[in-house]
Amino acid sequence: MAVVFKKPNALTDMPMHYCPGCTHGIIHRLVAEAIDELNIEGRTVGVAPVGCSVMAYDYFACDMVEAAHGRAPAVATGLKRACPDNIIFTYQGDGDLAAIGMCETVHAATRGENITVIFVNNAIYGMTGGQMAPTSLPGQVTQTSPYGRDVKAVGYPIRVCEMLSTLDGVAFAQRVTVDCVKNVNIAKRAIKKAFEIQMKGLGYSIVEVISSCPTNWGLSPNEALEWLRENMLPYYPLGVYKDITEGGEKK
Repeated sequence: MAVVFKKPNALTDMPMHYCPGCTHGIIHRLVAEAIDELNIEGRTVGVAPVGCSVMAYDYFACDMVEAAHGRAPAVATGLKRACPDNIIFTYQGDGDLAAIGMCETVHAATRGENITVIFVNNAIYGMTGGQMAPTSLPGQVTQTSPYGRDVKAVGYPIRVCEMLSTLDGVAFAQRVTVDCVKNVNIAKRAIKKAFEIQMKGLGYSIVEVISSCPTNWGLSPNEALEWLRENMLPYYPLGVYKDITEGGEKK
């Protein structure tokens, strides 16, 4: 019998702890499939964050390092400079990357560190109970914005790909989502390309994945995907924001 689908070799057999309907599991699979297809598991090192994916080291079969909250880009920088032949990636959420870790993110990007960043944006702090994140939408209700995010008081959400694409050290920046089969396939190609950019030594690459958080949004999995489409995608448009292999920035 022909095998049409199987678990990637770069994922372990450990059951994942994520909430029902959370798309972290899909994103993990896409990262692992890219590692398998590029045949780089033996020299890949992932950096796990603090957040919902804090235990990513249990799920990926490659070597993993745990970083303090927000410091994954700094840890990845050290790993890549010490072992330049290794493939280094970070896997980070919006609180980890865009809040406490924004300094490390921007400076790793502007230095053109030859690392790959997988950035999961679900517009909320997931692990710690649903507080407002740097990516929470205007008017979005969270545990710390019960009347909705007031942009006059706390500012606007951060569009990470748009911001980082202005930096000279960034080689590749793309925003994707995994809400349907078509978009899952696009996301997989983006993640694989981000690794290929690193393998060519071209500089910093980031793939931002617009994700859902049914638990903290207070929605069913299907409702959460619909909310993502109706609310997040208009504010965070999908697409390639920079690709130096294709002539530069998104117009």
